[in-house]
Amino acid sequence: MTLLHEECGVVGVSFKEESQAALTLYYALYALQHRGQESAGITVHDGMQLWTLKDMGMVPDVFNRRDIQRLKGHTGIGHVRYSTTGGSKIENCQPLHVSSKSGTIAIAHNGNLVNSKELRCELEREGRIFLSESDTEVIAHLLVKELMHYDLEDAIQELIRRLIGSYSLVVLVDDKLIVIRDPLGIKPMCLGRIENGFVVASESVAIDILNGELIRDIAPGEVLIFSNGTYESRQLVKSKNYAHCVFEYIYFARPDSIIDGELVYNVRMRIGQTLSEEHPVKADIVSPVPDSGITYAIGFSKKSGIDYMEGLMKNRYIGRTFIMPGQDMRETAVRLKLNTIKPNIEGKSIVLVDDSIVRGTTSRRIIDLMRKSGTKEVHMRVASPPIISPCYLGIDMATREELVAAHKAVKGVEAVINADSLGYLSIEGLVRSIGIPYDDLCVGCLTGVYPVEIPGERCAKRQLKLSEFDEPVKKELRSLGSSKFNEPIKIENLKR
Repeated sequence: MTLLHEECGVVGVSFKEESQAALTLYYALYALQHRGQESAGITVHDGMQLWTLKDMGMVPDVFNRRDIQRLKGHTGIGHVRYSTTGGSKIENCQPLHVSSKSGTIAIAHNGNLVNSKELRCELEREGRIFLSESDTEVIAHLLVKELMHYDLEDAIQELIRRLIGSYSLVVLVDDKLIVIRDPLGIKPMCLGRIENGFVVASESVAIDILNGELIRDIAPGEVLIFSNGTYESRQLVKSKNYAHCVFEYIYFARPDSIIDGELVYNVRMRIGQTLSEEHPVKADIVSPVPDSGITYAIGFSKKSGIDYMEGLMKNRYIGRTFIMPGQDMRETAVRLKLNTIKPNIEGKSIVLVDDSIVRGTTSRRIIDLMRKSGTKEVHMRVASPPIISPCYLGIDMATREELVAAHKAVKGVEAVINADSLGYLSIEGLVRSIGIPYDDLCVGCLTGVYPVEIPGERCAKRQLKLSEFDEPVKKELRSLGSSKFNEPIKIENLKR
């Protein structure tokens, strides 16, 4: 029940022939709704022009059957958003459009640029006008600028040279669908086959809901170009190491998603088991903080032999924007979201399992609620290491001053949340449970060491700077027989 927010989810579809792309995008966005609830949008291309519908709210609030039927097109992109860069308002809804002499493009973005302000200032000095606060519009203007000087393939390569940070992008240039994943693979992106076409999405669950077939993850630094029922795959940048976001596995992704080759459910089960090994405790039951703590608690229960039993029930129908002043009313708000199952916990010693602790205030209110229901002991077990640093790469996380673990040792946090004991998963245990090497993960929020250069912060490995990008990369491309893109490493035709 951690109050963290992913920036967004993106999806793109490309069909060989005239199809209802908008309806396909609608269902895919429904599957990605957990990644953003502030706004939703769909853009399709009908072979002649772009058509867009977007608004504030969740997917079923923004679209209805009549709207979807009016959005005609055989290719398109979709987006669900929770704001990180740019506020919560209609101007920042995506997909975003930018027009130029060469035409109009539409773009949707999952991630966050570290150098967004510098790029915006540069573009504004050139006379470009921005209508939103989003770094997605910065990317769009930059791509349009490059398209005025280069063909599509070279323009994409120039774009990647300029961007520092995390980005999984879906772009419509005319009726072509362009998909770009950043060289470190910070944000997830996968490719699937559906009837008469292809789909790309932030998570594989969007492919599942379309009754599609997951082909593979899109590689970090890879670009896919879809057109006329085929796609071309080009590996533009090859990094020595990647930086997959660990919080996709800890919190953001749905348990039934496959992220960078790992089923999230299995990762969370292993985390729960590792947590039991690292922090054993005598207790009567293991209980999750719903919903995000459930899989961890099952793993903890299986490994420890302590019975699994729900002690809390979540109200899944409460609105996100519930606001109440005063301490009494805030406690009422907690009870609206969670209620204890008193007979299950009264007089018992409980292992309470949650995904993470950010500020500590929510954990304190939950534990207090359980004590008022007669719980004998509450032993808190946390499925992530302590969060000690903010995220600059696409997670709406508290500032360093607000992060309780940034200023307190484990015993101090234990006192803040009023637990009888507290145990965090170790970083080593997290890495082992995920099954991806440490050097290929972004753990900046857990260590204070980031995979890209951020002013005032420590950096372990980084994306290439603009000044460093030219020679090493172009030299490699020249060695492959081309001064721009290497030959497509894969062209896959649509099988009917």
